[in-house]
Amino acid sequence: MIDVAIIGGGPAALGAALYAARSGMSVTVFEKKFVGGQASTTYEIDNYLGFSDAPSGSALAEKMAEHVSKFDVKFRYNEIKNVDLSGDIKKLFTAKKDFEAKSVILAMGASPALLNAPGEAELQGKGVSYCATCDGMFFKDKTVCVVGGGNTAVEDAIYLAPIAKKVYIIHRRNEFRASPLLVERLKKFNNVEFLLECRVAKIEGSDHVKSVTISHLDGKEEKILTDGVFVAVGINPSSELVKDIVKCNEGGFILTDEDMKTSIPGVFAAGDIRNKNLRQVITAVSDGAIAGEEAAKYVNALQTN
Repeated sequence: MIDVAIIGGGPAALGAALYAARSGMSVTVFEKKFVGGQASTTYEIDNYLGFSDAPSGSALAEKMAEHVSKFDVKFRYNEIKNVDLSGDIKKLFTAKKDFEAKSVILAMGASPALLNAPGEAELQGKGVSYCATCDGMFFKDKTVCVVGGGNTAVEDAIYLAPIAKKVYIIHRRNEFRASPLLVERLKKFNNVEFLLECRVAKIEGSDHVKSVTISHLDGKEEKILTDGVFVAVGINPSSELVKDIVKCNEGGFILTDEDMKTSIPGVFAAGDIRNKNLRQVITAVSDGAIAGEEAAKYVNALQTN
């Protein structure tokens, strides 16, 4: 019997594991791939408080896992195939073994929607980014492209405009889905150029992004020299396992209160998988700390009843 079972192995999961274990709980982290989640694939993280030397995502994740391991947290590299979250005892099913837990923290994260353009995967972390807040300062006084037409894309371009020398915003339609107020705000920057009714055909470079080729509606292609490409065409929560069990918004992000409680007693959510405005390593860890603490309180209350 596990006191606190955590599904996912990223910063939110590790923050939850640390706080739950320090509260005297038995904790097991279930991760299907590797500890660190999306953060571990990031080339450098220069906005995590206390690490001004900008460690790689994998190095920071390793430090987090080492810290958590000091508190007898168990790591199981199994994919949870199904769950039963009803009742006081929650059940987690893997391909080979079933587990029972008194509480569950959902920390499976989210992943950015991809362009699926040639060169995108090869240059991820080498100029291709999915987070302007995370990586914008690496492109100070450089040229960047932002791809997308929603609020996130326009907000990213607004964020990058004071940092970069030049910002291209590439959108496949002739008008933005973003708020008109945001678009008007973006238009005030002299170093922003709008490339509408076109899409990214390919991203080129060897050790770093050098250019993007865009394709116009008429089929004409144009090469743009750039140092970075910020993709902002959406984000997909990894909530498939529970989207029909706990309450989610229209996009599939789990709804919680400020204590990370979901619609089911004893079930909490933390990090990028929940409905929130800012998805960063530091906010994921914060969510996890709250979820771990609240899960411990829940289990203690069960034991005293």
